[in-house]
Amino acid sequence: MMALLTHWALVANAALMPHLTMAPILLPLLAACLLLMLGERRHRRKALLSMLAAIGNLAVAVFLMLSVAMEEAQPIGFGVYLPSNWDVPFGIVLVLDRLSALMLVVAGVVALMALLFASARWHKAGAHFHVLLQLQIMGLNGAFLTGDLFNLFVFFEVMLAASYGLLLHGSGPARVRSGLHYIAINLAASSLFLVGAALIYGVSGTLNMADLAARIPDIPDSDRALLHAACAVLAVAFLAKAAMWPLNFWLSPAYTAASAPSAAVFALLTKVGVYVLLRLSTLLFSDQAGASAGFGHQWLLWGGMATLAFGALGLLSAQRPARLASYAVIVSSGTLMAVLGFEKPELTAGALYYLPGSTFAVAAFFLLAELMDRSRNPDPTAQRAPEDEEDHLPFALVEQELAREANLDEDEEVLVGRAIPAATALLGLAFVCCTLLVAGLPPLSGFVGKLLMLSALLGPPSAPVSTPAWLFLGLLMLSGLFALIALSRTGIRFFWTPVDRAAPVLRVAELTPIALLLGVCVAMTVHAEGLFQYARATAQLLYQPQGYIEAVLSTQPVPTPTNAERLRQAQEAKP
Repeated sequence: MMALLTHWALVANAALMPHLTMAPILLPLLAACLLLMLGERRHRRKALLSMLAAIGNLAVAVFLMLSVAMEEAQPIGFGVYLPSNWDVPFGIVLVLDRLSALMLVVAGVVALMALLFASARWHKAGAHFHVLLQLQIMGLNGAFLTGDLFNLFVFFEVMLAASYGLLLHGSGPARVRSGLHYIAINLAASSLFLVGAALIYGVSGTLNMADLAARIPDIPDSDRALLHAACAVLAVAFLAKAAMWPLNFWLSPAYTAASAPSAAVFALLTKVGVYVLLRLSTLLFSDQAGASAGFGHQWLLWGGMATLAFGALGLLSAQRPARLASYAVIVSSGTLMAVLGFEKPELTAGALYYLPGSTFAVAAFFLLAELMDRSRNPDPTAQRAPEDEEDHLPFALVEQELAREANLDEDEEVLVGRAIPAATALLGLAFVCCTLLVAGLPPLSGFVGKLLMLSALLGPPSAPVSTPAWLFLGLLMLSGLFALIALSRTGIRFFWTPVDRAAPVLRVAELTPIALLLGVCVAMTVHAEGLFQYARATAQLLYQPQGYIEAVLSTQPVPTPTNAERLRQAQEAKP
């Protein structure tokens, strides 16, 4: 029976797989069009339709991930689809491999959880929230699947245009101020993207990633410096999106000012930059790239470590939960970029295991920050405090005045063992889990990911360890320590400080996505071995780009009849 089911699954996969590659793009696009046709007052219908689309998107992403992981179905681990049915490299190409499938699943999980959280109240705070979210999902999925730089720019712009609206969702001075800065930075990055892509096309004559990787070794020496300059200009656009220091000054104000579900989705945007850097660095500048081999890796290494240090110091200086979450995004991004600079497949495999867990943890933290802030301010539509309203005392001493009816012992100290409301206890438990994940403490997936990276970094006991490796190890440990100190301080202020404050009112739709995101991180810990094997296979394919190049360039369009053949067939069909 199992053999028959497996056979049916393989047959269905072979028949549906080419066309399902388009589904992560078409499904949210179709949902956005249908949502636009519904009136703004039909909140329940729009929420239901958007939820069904998000669930369908996640289901398709999981199916695609399982399909590329099945050796019987995809022996080389790639699925190439030609939507326009044109020859490569002239037509649009979508490429599904282990890395893109992983990113599709990560984006699908975070988008669904953010939508579930927003369905409680935030989707009513502004116009076209569901439309913007679906377009955001479309842009993310397209960026992960596209196989050429021009369509990467198209999906990049779709993603950014939707993020502009999501950042301003809910209105208010803080969001408008941060939104203007965010838009200006991303417009500049988009301009650099266009300049870099134009220069690359002028030098190589192609924008298809696989075709470009095949041509780079044969670029004349007289044009190689121009190629490197073009790639550097292009990289600046992605480094700004990936939040590399010093290009990340916009991130914390923007993510802190955004509404909680929008900020949770924004946690994916930096991963788009990291994904593109990983894809292009391993594809274009591998050992097979001739004189261009290894170009830019030192910049990624040292820039990533600088970003990691900046994020760790930001964690130590921040006190508001949302600002802590924004700096946790920078720490995660810096860690991943530094790993790319080492050019070690085993180290990259550990980073690929670390990437989903850190994304889920930060997304859950953004959602949790909304509930923690609401416990201090009961107004559900109130914005988070802007930067200049931060508490300057480390433990908010102005809020620690004891009430007159406080129960004191004979030494006039507050008695330990006060009853904690259930809502506060649940928030505290979720905060502890987020702290363990962000700081990389056992036993959750954050610790496993860091342990895998450090094990690959140090290697066998007899192997020498380079100075950059020791520096990265120290920064990784120090960032965890700083995160633990900062989050412990915030937890004490929010959950242990005796303040006369009513227990927060939680909705199931708000607490469920946080619990599910943290539950996924727990599941990643339980199934760490299988996930790491998937990550290791992904890293091996990335550092052997010839398979990707051959899979794309060998794909042929589906034969279609010519006009003459159609006329002949029509004449033959007549009685």
